[in-house]
Amino acid sequence: MNAPTDTALLQPQPAAANGWDFDDASDDAQASASNEKRLKIQRENHKLEKRLCREVARAIGDYNMIEDGDKVMVCMSGGKDSYTLLDILMKLRARAPIKFDLVAVNLDQKQPGFPEHVLPEYLQSVGVDFHIENQDTYSVVKRVVPEGKTTCGLCSRLRRAILYKVADQLGCNKVALGHHRDDIVQTLMLNMFHGGIMKAMPPKLVSDDGKHVVIRPLAYVPEKDTERWAQYRDFPIIPCNLCGSQENLQRQMIGDMLREWDRKHPGRVNNMFRALQHVVPTHLADPKLFDFQNAKPTGIADENGDKAFDHDDLPSNPSLPAGMQVVQLG
Repeated sequence: MNAPTDTALLQPQPAAANGWDFDDASDDAQASASNEKRLKIQRENHKLEKRLCREVARAIGDYNMIEDGDKVMVCMSGGKDSYTLLDILMKLRARAPIKFDLVAVNLDQKQPGFPEHVLPEYLQSVGVDFHIENQDTYSVVKRVVPEGKTTCGLCSRLRRAILYKVADQLGCNKVALGHHRDDIVQTLMLNMFHGGIMKAMPPKLVSDDGKHVVIRPLAYVPEKDTERWAQYRDFPIIPCNLCGSQENLQRQMIGDMLREWDRKHPGRVNNMFRALQHVVPTHLADPKLFDFQNAKPTGIADENGDKAFDHDDLPSNPSLPAGMQVVQLG
């Protein structure tokens, strides 16, 4: 005799019961969430592009970095900052009220394993004029600098001299470097801590040979923005392996310290940069900037004078980053 038939087993089973779920409502919800995420990323990247263009244009305007008819040599290292610099300058050139030319220049220093095809291929793909300068500075640096010592100083001096020569050969009257806001603040801290001098990287300066104008259009841009833009644009980044093993570089240590400050105290690094734009020589101590020896009372009130017996006022709330407030004690 046959065993009783379980009629439930003969009934059609829900798709989810056997692992095949074709629920249209679930798919629609997932597709909607995925689409919303994609749109959010697009909006954030669009906001980032607008911010980069605005800050670079503001720096160019504030310091008169680029003028009508200029030919700007954009120094390309293959790192995130120089890629960002070229990319934003090309966008601004297309909409600027003046005409200027760009030529991207890379110095191939003949480092072992350097992928020499990467930059030429990228620069061709974006349609910018470019020049690759081949100079074996790597061998010079390795021969001159003792093992274990920092190579960056000699490397940058050799690189600077070569790039100035290339600028002359190409007829470029401006040399654009990819240093950003955080680089500038790092340099200030390095010079204060290790050089005993209050000196940073200016957004614009005349070179030491007196022949070139060096500009830093990323002066107002934080490093985190160049990192995000490089990721979004998927630039073919080339690491600097000449000094890659130098983990204890002072600049790296200062950079780590500033990043930690900015994480714990948002706005601090930006305020340090703003301080470079608001210098009060009478309240420092350099007799070359202010004649302290001959300072005498004039009998005329000066609202910018020293309030010797007052507590320094802390910043007012409107100038603080969102979510922070000032509490004065005592």
